[in-house]
Amino acid sequence: MEDQQDPTGGELELLSVLWEHGALSLSEVHDRLGRDLGYTTVQTRLNRLVEKGWAEKNKTGKQPTHYAALVQPDAVRERQLDHFVERVAQGSVVPLVAHLVQGNSLTRDELTELKNLIRDAERRHEASASDAKGNDRSRSGNKAKGN
Repeated sequence: MEDQQDPTGGELELLSVLWEHGALSLSEVHDRLGRDLGYTTVQTRLNRLVEKGWAEKNKTGKQPTHYAALVQPDAVRERQLDHFVERVAQGSVVPLVAHLVQGNSLTRDELTELKNLIRDAERRHEASASDAKGNDRSRSGNKAKGN
């Protein structure tokens, strides 16, 4: 998944169906889409997902081939968000967060969750800074001892 493009909108739509319902046959995916889309279009997109390594297909006996997602929604979401931030804000999350926070679209629960995420990130940053200082001290101590 690392070196390939993000799934297209149509591919994401099919992945969402597979995430929600698990392994499905082509006709089951087609039926669950909730909109009119050609059967062969669904088949082509499912096969593209398989080729890209986003999904797998299995055939057991005389049963129809079933398709299942190989990636988790969080992995796809994180990848797409990383690419979005890189493309739109040159890798800085500050403009994105500032836009979200300055708008009126955040609920109180979302604000609380963002505060908790920032607090956790600060703790991780402080812990990694402390670890780095400890490693620097032990290296300089080893040099002084002639190690």
